[in-house]
Amino acid sequence: MGYLLGVDTGGTYTDAVVLDAGAERVLGKAKSLTTRADLSIGIGKAVDAAISTAGISAAEVGLVSLSTTLATNALVEGQGRRVALVSIGFDEADLTKAGLSEALGTDPLIRIAGGHGHAGHEVAPLDTATLEAAVAKLAHEVDAFAVAGRFATRNSDHERRARDLIRAATGRPVPCSHELSAQLNGPRRALTAVLNARLIGMIDRLISACERHLAALGLDVPLMVVRGDGALISSKVVRERPIETILSGPAASIVGARWLTGEANAMVSDIGGTTTDVALLRDGLPEIDPEGARVGRYRTMVEAVAVRTTGLGGDSELHLEIDLGGRPLRLGPRRRVPLSCLADEHPGLVHDALDRALSSEVPGEHDGLFLIPMGGPAAGLPARDAALLERITEPMALAGALRSRLEVPALDRLVARGLVMISGITPSDASHVLGLLDSWDRAAAEKGLALFARRRVASGNRLAADPATLARMIVDQLTEQTVECLLESAFADDPAFAGKDPAELARHLLTRVGLTGHRGIVETSLKLGVPLIGLGASAPNYYRAVAERLGCRVVLPDHAGVANAIGAVVGQVSQKQAGIVTSAGEGRYTVHLAAGPQVFGERDAAMDALEAELLAEVTARARAAGAEDIHTSADRDIREIEVEGRAMFIEATISVTASGRPRVAHG
Repeated sequence: MGYLLGVDTGGTYTDAVVLDAGAERVLGKAKSLTTRADLSIGIGKAVDAAISTAGISAAEVGLVSLSTTLATNALVEGQGRRVALVSIGFDEADLTKAGLSEALGTDPLIRIAGGHGHAGHEVAPLDTATLEAAVAKLAHEVDAFAVAGRFATRNSDHERRARDLIRAATGRPVPCSHELSAQLNGPRRALTAVLNARLIGMIDRLISACERHLAALGLDVPLMVVRGDGALISSKVVRERPIETILSGPAASIVGARWLTGEANAMVSDIGGTTTDVALLRDGLPEIDPEGARVGRYRTMVEAVAVRTTGLGGDSELHLEIDLGGRPLRLGPRRRVPLSCLADEHPGLVHDALDRALSSEVPGEHDGLFLIPMGGPAAGLPARDAALLERITEPMALAGALRSRLEVPALDRLVARGLVMISGITPSDASHVLGLLDSWDRAAAEKGLALFARRRVASGNRLAADPATLARMIVDQLTEQTVECLLESAFADDPAFAGKDPAELARHLLTRVGLTGHRGIVETSLKLGVPLIGLGASAPNYYRAVAERLGCRVVLPDHAGVANAIGAVVGQVSQKQAGIVTSAGEGRYTVHLAAGPQVFGERDAAMDALEAELLAEVTARARAAGAEDIHTSADRDIREIEVEGRAMFIEATISVTASGRPRVAHG
């Protein structure tokens, strides 16, 4: 069997690892900075270095698998391309549910008549005339359309017709809500479709970048992508359903943590540049979130690992919170390019600007901040945003780019669209000052921290006396926020605290004094009851202090910095599909199939028909996803009530799973 190549593209680094799966050992690994303007550059450097250190030729690689946190990061940071939502049959109140209105933001909404009832019957005809007019107007202003219809999981006809009309008129991607989830709850399905549409361009660019480099190496092997539940899926399929890659990185890290440590029960925490991902490993398996993946503010309908993703990482932005009393700093949720990293590539720009700012008696509001253009389509930008973007043609000081305070909101919108990134001091810079890291320009980090340390807190005093003092404050703040993340996940996963707000419990006074082992009239103690597995390149720098605060054993495995890349190639291909049978009365059983509702006279015949269709569909999907040696299983959840001593059928949900190992090319 050929060797396995795993690649993980994160917000800061792209990792690659070569595995000898038969011997269960790592042959080679490498890291390279993620090059957002052209992802293939960072991928290529990491892949080439990993293959070289493994001592093999590229031709010996039989499978490549990719995991990524780019989709997760984009949702946490509120980034993504401009999309339009086509809402079929929903009313105004539906937009306020599930965070849909917030997620849509200023992106266009097309509301048209149509939709179905709970039994799958048409409530109103599809208003194709209004749809055609709206689509013609928006065709060149959005990158994709999302389509969501009322009760589309009971009858998808209107969604499919709207999708076909939009594709024919625009050629744009058009994900439908029924393709992403078989569950009810229209607003959440619409939210999932919007987020999916917003991620299509990003994931397509990532896969294309990987494919370009594999082609340059002469590799014609299967390319897989890690799904949010840890299973693998072919790159062709994931291009249509990029929403399934949210939590791809965390899922891969949990699989990698199990493979690296052998721990069966542990809290897994993976710190990257942008996010910290926390999940529970129970009996050797990751917990799956029954309510759907939660990322940042959004609860989607994508089946994924039960992970809490927080905008906290080595490259988190630093805020001065003068009203917090005793904790003046706060990190996240957005990522910034570390000053030390930017100075490595543009030393003249960064050092000149920092030196000028340090020579001034009064610190400026934007001192120590820089703008980096990221490229990409900018259709639909307001005039002020477009004018500002035109001036940001290369990395530059933020203060020099803004002509008035009116452009600050415009800059925020450009950052949210992923068209511009901001560089400033981060925990990575603090780690350089403290000697914990030695990757980039330490002198730039020291100057940036010296500048930030001049800021005033509520007492009127300076924030810190010198760069080293501020650096220790930043790392301590990262420790505190990481402890809060871990406790929040622990309270959420512990059944003893079911129904309680885990965020409130994690920050409760009794929790805080319990961690310090308070001894007074009342004595308290609190600790994490399972080991902590720390993953991520910077985990050894931070997680010993975190584990000490939590009173638990810490496991920092070899190759922890490439756990995601390892998890990317040790998983299985798996596809799952569910369907429902409802009943309007005895002798009338409705199967809600992809082609529309079908009525049967007998309950068992209806369930058998649904299971047969699901088996055929899920097997085909598993094969398309890259599986071989496919095994299937089916589960029936039948809901009945007893009426006058007789069982009355309400509905049945049938779930079918097909899984197998990924195809590996043989040399």
